[in-house]
Amino acid sequence: MQFLIESGDVLLEGFLATLRMLALTFLLALPLGVVLAAMRISPVPSLRWVATGFTELLRNTPLTLVFFLLVFVMPRLGVVIDFQISAIIALTLYTAPFYSEAIRSGVNSVPVGQAEAARSIGLTFSQTAQHVILPQAVRSVIPPIINVTIALTKNTSVAGGFLVFELFASSRRLANAYANETIAIFIVIALCYLAITIPLGRFADRLEKKVAVLR
Repeated sequence: MQFLIESGDVLLEGFLATLRMLALTFLLALPLGVVLAAMRISPVPSLRWVATGFTELLRNTPLTLVFFLLVFVMPRLGVVIDFQISAIIALTLYTAPFYSEAIRSGVNSVPVGQAEAARSIGLTFSQTAQHVILPQAVRSVIPPIINVTIALTKNTSVAGGFLVFELFASSRRLANAYANETIAIFIVIALCYLAITIPLGRFADRLEKKVAVLR
C-alpha cells in the first residue's frame, strides 16, 4: 500500500473528479429526464413522438458510442468541445432517458381517476401534472432514480477511456507507476466507488421509508 502514501493526491484528485462529474451530470440529466417524461405523457402527439424517439435511441445506444461521437466525431464536424464537458454531455444524454423512464413508471402508478378528477374541475394538463400527478408519483420513483444514479456513478468510468481524468483513469496512472501493486490499486479504486454507491443506497432506503410514512 505504499502507493497510497506516495500518490494519494492522484487518487484523491480522481475521486473528486468523479464526484464532480457525477454531481454535474445528475443536475443536468434529472431535469432533462423530467422534461422527457412530461413530453411522453403529453396529450400532444408530436411531443410524445420526439420524446419516445430520443429515449429509445439513447437507451439502446452503448455509452461508449455516445462518448465516441461527442469526443471524436463532433470535432471533425467543426464542433470542438473540451473533453471534460464532452464527457458530461455524453453522460447527461445517456442518463436522462433512464431518469425519464423511472419518472414515467411513477406517473403510471398514479390511479387514472386522479387525472380524470383534476380535469373534471377544470385543471389544465400542466396544472394536473404539477399539482396532482407528480407529487404522488415522486413517492414511487425514489428507488429507481437512486438506482439510475448508482449506475451513473459506475458509468463515469467510461470517461477515463476518452482522455478525461477521473477515478478509473487515476487507477491506470497508478498501475503504470506501481506495477507490483496492481491488485491493491484496483481494490482501493473499487472501495472508492463503494464509498459513493453504498451511501446512495442507504439514502434511498431512508428516503423511501420517510415517504412511506407520509402516505
